[in-house]
Amino acid sequence: MEAISISEAESAVMEVLWSRHPLAAEDIAAALRSERDWQDATIKTLIGRLLKKGAVSATQEGRRYLYSPTLEREAWLTQESASMLERLFGGRVAPLVAHFSKQRKLSKRDIAELRRIIDEMES
Repeated sequence: MEAISISEAESAVMEVLWSRHPLAAEDIAAALRSERDWQDATIKTLIGRLLKKGAVSATQEGRRYLYSPTLEREAWLTQESASMLERLFGGRVAPLVAHFSKQRKLSKRDIAELRRIIDEMES
């Protein structure tokens, strides 16, 4: 599947659809109301963009459309994290971890988790 670029605003709509679907536009708007101060027209515009990009699909039910994600969340996360890692750190993970450890200390829990991941990768 070709990479689909999703903006920060569009990702908010996708998070709603990844959590449950299919949903009508008004249901998506209701789910976003508590965290975003967006008008319904804004949400419909975002849904339209996601449809055009192929990230969501629509099925007609009576006079309304129900939307579902076609882009899997895990695929999107992989694409986004690889892109960020390549842009900012030349595709290398170690400089990313070093950057975060300098900017804000890694907790003991973070360090233990990183050790566990490295141990799993080595075995």
